[in-house]
Order: sequence, then C-alpha cells, then structure tokens
Amino acid sequence: MEIIYFLIPVSLIFLGVGIWLFFWAVKHEQFEDMEGPAHRILMEDRDERRKLDD
Repeated sequence: MEIIYFLIPVSLIFLGVGIWLFFWAVKHEQFEDMEGPAHRILMEDRDERRKLDD
C-alpha cells in the first residue's frame, strides 16, 4: 500500500511532462505537414532516377 503513495505522484509528473511535450510540439509546428516528408522521399528518388537515365 505504501508504494501507491510513490506511484501516484510519479504518474502525475509523467502526465504533466507528456502534456507539456504535446503543447511544445504544437507550438513549434511539429504537426503542420504530416504528408510532406513521405512525398519528398518519393520525389527525391524519382529525380535521382531521371538524372541517371539522362
């Protein structure tokens, strides 16, 4: 039973850090362009193949 007095504050600290990290990521625009990097990888590969074909 004594461990619960330790685990509850630790879990609340983890929750607070998680919420703070989420708001930091939103403030620094980490979620703005979710599809751009995936498309950029495909386009870079396509551009490299075109250079090799020429």
